[in-house]
Amino acid sequence: MATSKPAAGKKPGMNIESKLVRELAELLNETGLTEIEVEDDGRKIRVSRGGVAASPTMAPAPMAAPSPAPVAAAPTPAADAPAAVDSHADALKCPMVGTVYLAPEPGASNFVSVGDAISEGDTVLIIEAMKVMNPITADKSGTIKAILVDNAQPVEFDQPLVVIG
Repeated sequence: MATSKPAAGKKPGMNIESKLVRELAELLNETGLTEIEVEDDGRKIRVSRGGVAASPTMAPAPMAAPSPAPVAAAPTPAADAPAAVDSHADALKCPMVGTVYLAPEPGASNFVSVGDAISEGDTVLIIEAMKVMNPITADKSGTIKAILVDNAQPVEFDQPLVVIG
């Protein structure tokens, strides 16, 4: 039986197939996905856009930095949130635990503001959960009456997020 040994000067370990990595990266671009992971014969390869390795430490910080200007545009509804939570039983509720972002990316304007007219299915905000950005859409058409959360705020399941009237 022949056994494979590492070449002189090379350490044993995973042999990365750059062709496979390139194919996975092309698949990301074609499908619009942000991350793909494959596992085969005990090896696992994950390819993602936007540097997932840096994401846990860097993504929330940049989103929090530009938020004072957009959040300042709607401080009154967020400030009223503790009193308003009980009175907004019909508010759009959080479907998962995570971190809420009011804008699609750092420096961009918020998805919605108080007074905006929206249609059912429009994206209202994003919730990051387990390094995945989940768009939260309006469950009905109407006008944004109140935004009950702040940008980069941790949110809980079933927490009221936005009041649509």
